[in-house]
Amino acid sequence: MEGVGILKKRGIIPFVFTAFLLVFISLVIWFLKEDNKPKVIFVGQRLDTEYWKIIESGAKEGFRDFDIEGEVLAPDSVYPISNQPNLLKTVLKQHPDALIVTPTVPADTIPVLEEYKKNNIPVIFASRDIEWEHKTSYIGTDHYALGKTAGKLLGSMVYPGEQVAIIYGGQDDQAMIDRKNGMKKVLEDIGIEIVTEQSGYDQFGNPKPVIGAILQKHPDIQGIVTTSDRLALDVLKTLEKKEVNIPVIGTDGITDMVESIEAGKMNATIAQNPYDIGYLSVEQAKKAIDGAKTEKRIDSGIDIITEGNANERLNFIQKLLD
Repeated sequence: MEGVGILKKRGIIPFVFTAFLLVFISLVIWFLKEDNKPKVIFVGQRLDTEYWKIIESGAKEGFRDFDIEGEVLAPDSVYPISNQPNLLKTVLKQHPDALIVTPTVPADTIPVLEEYKKNNIPVIFASRDIEWEHKTSYIGTDHYALGKTAGKLLGSMVYPGEQVAIIYGGQDDQAMIDRKNGMKKVLEDIGIEIVTEQSGYDQFGNPKPVIGAILQKHPDIQGIVTTSDRLALDVLKTLEKKEVNIPVIGTDGITDMVESIEAGKMNATIAQNPYDIGYLSVEQAKKAIDGAKTEKRIDSGIDIITEGNANERLNFIQKLLD
């Protein structure tokens, strides 16, 4: 019996060793696989707003689906404008296989992006496009077309010859300028008088009160269109205080705006698709890394949100943020 016990022990030792060896080999293979994952970094403009949180959600889903070691970063603040270029310099030291970026100010961003080009790192633009010959792809909204859609929507609510105002975002933000120009083109073409075009953001990118002065100077104004929902909501607050009931059109499709539309306080917004922007950007980055064909420009599309489909949109947004 004693001999049998010894044999059993001798049999157990090789088994345990073999099992340990298999586990060890599996771990080594797993770590090697993790090390071989392509590395992609997404540098946005900010991460403290709903729009950017949804973009981040889409990008992270892309990282998982395409087996990428990915990270989404943004400066602590949009201003000063040197924040993003400085962050891009830091990211370059990590030697990513591809960069996704939402450029803030071209003059400050492009010199840093040239360094990525020198290091053969593909650069994908997301949400904001700028003129740079070496970009791999742009994924986002056609902001001029979005502006035209917003202008058409307001144009359907007022009559030719009536007065309206355009309130737009930062003067150094090309997307906001493109939206404004699209709105202006449509409204002028259908004979609506644009009495003023004013920036509604201060130097730090925060909404500033402008609608009060506009109403005082142009009391016959019959509608307002803005290049962001943040601006539209700020306009709504002033209109409610002054008990002025005129149509207001926003752009972006954030929760607060959609809730106001559902409640009948706002007329409509032109919603972007930030989740798709994040996800499709990662997909293009993976294609670039693999040497596959990439699309030079991908329009992520827009949706018109009115009282009729506001609840559906709210449910969709909530799922993305959960």
